[in-house]
Amino acid sequence: METVALVSSYDKEDMASTKVLHSCTILTHRIITNRLHILFHFTVTLLLLYYRISHFFNGNSLPALSWALITISEIIFTFIWCLTQAFRWRPLSRTVSIDEIPANMNLEGLDVFVCTADPQKEPTMEVMNTIISALALDYPPEKLAVYLSDDGGSYITLYALKEAFAFSKRWLPFCMKYRIKTRCPEAFFSLAKYEELSITDEFSAKKDELEMKYNLFKRNVEKICEDASNYVVFDRPAHAEIIHGDTYMDDNENDEESTKMPLLVYVSRERRPSNPHRFKAGALNTLLRVSEKFSNGPYLLVLDCDMYCNDPTSARQAMCFHLDPQMSPSLAFVQFPQMFYNISKNDIYDNQARSAYRIKWQGMDGIRGPSLSGTSFYLKRKALYGSPNCEDKHSSEAQRTSDELMKFSSEEEIAILKEAKHLASCNYERNTKWGEEARFSYESLLESTFTGYLLHCRGWTSVYLCPTRPCFLGCTTIDMKDALVQLVKWSSGLLQIGLSRFSPLSYGVSRMSILQSMCYGYFIYQPLYAIAFLIYGIIPQLCFLYGIPLYPKVLSPWFVVFSTVYLSAIGQQLHEVLSDGGTTLTWWNEQRIWVIKSVSGSCFGCLDLFMKWSGIKKTTFRLTNKAVDKDKLEKYEKGEFDFQGATMFMIPLSALAILNMACFIGGLGGIILRRNYEEMFGQIFLSLFIMAVSYPMIQVVLGWIDCVLRVMNIEVFAEDTEGGAWFKSLVAVMKMVMALDDDGEMTVEGEGKIAVTTEMNDKCGLAIG
Repeated sequence: METVALVSSYDKEDMASTKVLHSCTILTHRIITNRLHILFHFTVTLLLLYYRISHFFNGNSLPALSWALITISEIIFTFIWCLTQAFRWRPLSRTVSIDEIPANMNLEGLDVFVCTADPQKEPTMEVMNTIISALALDYPPEKLAVYLSDDGGSYITLYALKEAFAFSKRWLPFCMKYRIKTRCPEAFFSLAKYEELSITDEFSAKKDELEMKYNLFKRNVEKICEDASNYVVFDRPAHAEIIHGDTYMDDNENDEESTKMPLLVYVSRERRPSNPHRFKAGALNTLLRVSEKFSNGPYLLVLDCDMYCNDPTSARQAMCFHLDPQMSPSLAFVQFPQMFYNISKNDIYDNQARSAYRIKWQGMDGIRGPSLSGTSFYLKRKALYGSPNCEDKHSSEAQRTSDELMKFSSEEEIAILKEAKHLASCNYERNTKWGEEARFSYESLLESTFTGYLLHCRGWTSVYLCPTRPCFLGCTTIDMKDALVQLVKWSSGLLQIGLSRFSPLSYGVSRMSILQSMCYGYFIYQPLYAIAFLIYGIIPQLCFLYGIPLYPKVLSPWFVVFSTVYLSAIGQQLHEVLSDGGTTLTWWNEQRIWVIKSVSGSCFGCLDLFMKWSGIKKTTFRLTNKAVDKDKLEKYEKGEFDFQGATMFMIPLSALAILNMACFIGGLGGIILRRNYEEMFGQIFLSLFIMAVSYPMIQVVLGWIDCVLRVMNIEVFAEDTEGGAWFKSLVAVMKMVMALDDDGEMTVEGEGKIAVTTEMNDKCGLAIG
């Protein structure tokens, strides 16, 4: 490995100080291994495609349609694999030295943006913990401002924000005095596993006092949530408010511990059914405009509402790059990994996204930097207004410290809030270029990914920093329904970019390096895996049933080519998992969920895009549910798949599982009669692999069969009960399956007096309730 130290120089009060703020390690060993594997795998893949194409034109007895389809699927796999290799070309890792930042360094302003939309799906206390942890960042408080965008316009959120600010007046001095690292109150009081503190009586007493105040704050917020009748207001004017914290906790009992507080601003933009909403991109652009009138910090931190700051030094870590005079002129943002505190030991849904944050982002960092991930990034405000070489076009408003804003007279505050409401109105963006040429883009629902792509197209760079201690921790999905809802949105949004004029293979390749274009091409065309997997899950099985071989004989030299391609791909990923500290179980979970998500979520993402293009469906934004259900969490921690509410998404996978089992059983009989084991071995192996991958879905199918048998034994109550009970029960089952709702519950009224309610059992099947 080759380590390169980056030296940054500063001139402060006529005294030059030279400090090493960051260094990068080029992963030479991994680069050599990756490039040798790319050469080897690409060679055997070309041989495989040569076999397919040459036999298609030369083989007279081949099933033309089946052969053509299987060749198309293998071309899709090859195309996406080629794009993936850009991540493996030049990976590197970075470290920073925040202690080298001069103590007298005049850090520039930092504005933190947090967006929320629905107190039911995004629990209010999670949002408040994110806000409190952002207020407690290790950064000059007069240079720090936190903005909350409430797209729900909920009085619950505004009330909770005032309570959170009041609690923060006690929480921040405590964190600073005892050098607390875990500054999210919920995490600190629950576990505080990262803390290495010298426990004294004074500390314990203060901690207990603060915990009591936090629990009171929590109970008050939860009570108002329980009593609420209207969580989200869909038709409302704009509202902006500077939070002063004048609530029950804002007393003078601890004046000796008083400390400077960062600025906290609540913004709820105007929302009208007749005006385009623009979803999260619209909220971020509103905060961009409003913050320019208040603090106008040159740097922005964007956080998901459930992604709290786990390391208060993250801002200073990012500044080690932004302050580098050699790197800063073209540096747009510093991206941290998305990590989660509720990932189970088995991680059956691959929520840690190991491949993305341990392989792909490091690979992009070796080219010109990673893409924006939607959260946990420190962005230069200037980057949203043009290219690095252009004149700074962003607002000329002066930077204001929180001290200056807090000293505003009531008239000055009213005036600035009035202007903020105007900036948050629906009409402000009308006939402007907001969301088009600059700022957060409206071209895609994946506003951050697409904005990061455009920044790189304009010549900006980025860096990826993955420190040992996670700087940000969030709450991940713990069931299949929420995971697939998220994937459908991503797949539809990404493929929309790929089929537009902004395709990285045309628009991108002319504005950035070919390797960087390939990286974005992988993200954008990854949903095409759905087509390849569907073909591979249908055609070989049907051919197997009728005894039609699609692969070479076992003793043929060409069979070695097919085996080598498969083992090479599997071996590469297994090597990456094991070298990263994972296990074979980690590798298997990643393989399995990759196939499941591609066949289900990516498939519906492609369908969703087609429906939008054809006008069948309008563009909508479905918020990911971040409220944790205890029963779902228990299943997730046990490593059990939870398909409750995801039945619609599972239709393709369950159909393939049933088809595969039926064709396998039927095909085995034909093989025994024909004794053509050598010809059909490839398809036998493929069927067994599909059954292994789809085993969780097979359990559900068996549960449905058990459900049918049990419903047939249900007593049918009706005014006329003469006969027909079996038929009516069967009709009830059919209606029941068609009546699945989002919660996975089914209630069916039969022609008699049938009422059947089912729910998922512990084996992922269906049980009668």
